[in-house]
Amino acid sequence: MMTQGDERAASPTALLHTKALTKIYRMGEVEVRALDAVDFEAMQGEFMVILGPSGSGKSTFLNIVGGLDTATSGEAWFRDHQLTGASERALTRYRRDHVGFIFQFYNLVPSLTAHENVRLVTEIARNPLRPEEALALVGLGDRMDHFPAQLSGGEQQRVAIARAIAKRPDVLLCDEPTGALDSKTGVVVLEALTKVNEEFGTTTLVITHNVAIRAIAHRVANFASGRIASIDINAERQPASAVSW
Repeated sequence: MMTQGDERAASPTALLHTKALTKIYRMGEVEVRALDAVDFEAMQGEFMVILGPSGSGKSTFLNIVGGLDTATSGEAWFRDHQLTGASERALTRYRRDHVGFIFQFYNLVPSLTAHENVRLVTEIARNPLRPEEALALVGLGDRMDHFPAQLSGGEQQRVAIARAIAKRPDVLLCDEPTGALDSKTGVVVLEALTKVNEEFGTTTLVITHNVAIRAIAHRVANFASGRIASIDINAERQPASAVSW
């Protein structure tokens, strides 16, 4: 995995943490600071919601801690393994072995059934769930042999969740997972995500524009202008069924 480094000043149970994480994009003479010295921690088994307007740095942050992008400066860590400065090969192993991704658009292979889409991941994972187990977990045990075109948007998103969790990831990173769904279908997807978090202890980060979703989180990170403006703690979490928008 990553090169092991010295102990950092993060909580002992932090699964992900960053220190002064900065990302600058340069377009000619124009400099855009997408992330500006972000300090962050996500605990083992925590469900976090990340809020903020478009352009506030949410997706850039998720891409860096997910090993999809690199930082300009600062540090990002998974447990005691440093992601910043790691080789592309090491980041590929990190993504394969430890991270599940869920995006707004489902990215399913249209010519494969739900079962076959999930099996794509289980064939390369170290200790995967069986595809039928993963699909049953998200309530699609009776839809395994259907192709994406035969599934609703919410069902396709749940196949994407099953695919992401089938490799038993330590971290589940979700970028607007309900963004293309109506409220009723979105609640079903959120119920699947919270169920995975509770049953597997998967550290889950959910980016959303929907402020109502904050109620289901342990903590909420509010991004603004490339920084974390505040972190809110929910003294009492609400079930996904209570979310409306």
